[in-house]
Amino acid sequence: MNPVEMLAQPLSRAKKDKIVRYVGTSQQRFDELMRALIHGPYGATQRAAWALSYCVESHPGLLGKHFNVVIKFLENPYTSEALKRNLLRTLQFVKIPTRYQGRVVDCCLAFLRGKEPVAIKVFAMTVLADLAQRNSELKNEIIPLLTAQLPYGSAGFVSRATRVLKQLK
Repeated sequence: MNPVEMLAQPLSRAKKDKIVRYVGTSQQRFDELMRALIHGPYGATQRAAWALSYCVESHPGLLGKHFNVVIKFLENPYTSEALKRNLLRTLQFVKIPTRYQGRVVDCCLAFLRGKEPVAIKVFAMTVLADLAQRNSELKNEIIPLLTAQLPYGSAGFVSRATRVLKQLK
């Protein structure tokens, strides 16, 4: 099976699951998926990110050498919403190395302050909450930001923000 060829076509849950099983614990196969994410055409890139997030959920260590690439995508203002959403979902499952934490915090705070879709904001606040467990000063930035948005947030935003605020207090 060639995941790159599968990513060229519309991706169903069954195909995504097949790619995740194919990658398994293989760093080489995961790197192949990352190459598809980086070099693939627009649609394949989004589909690769979707599969990638499930690979990392099962095997977080696979992302190790790819943090810089993921963060560059998040920092790029032209990255699609689907790609941002799946990459942020991916970051929920890993311990972000110290050298990348500042960049990730900056991206996530910008997403929370901006006009991003709810899913991006929800994943960003989850990543921030995890980082705040190791950096208490970050709590002082997150808490007022979430509290200010609660009255205007969607049900999904309010639900996750309430949970994150409890976690941070």
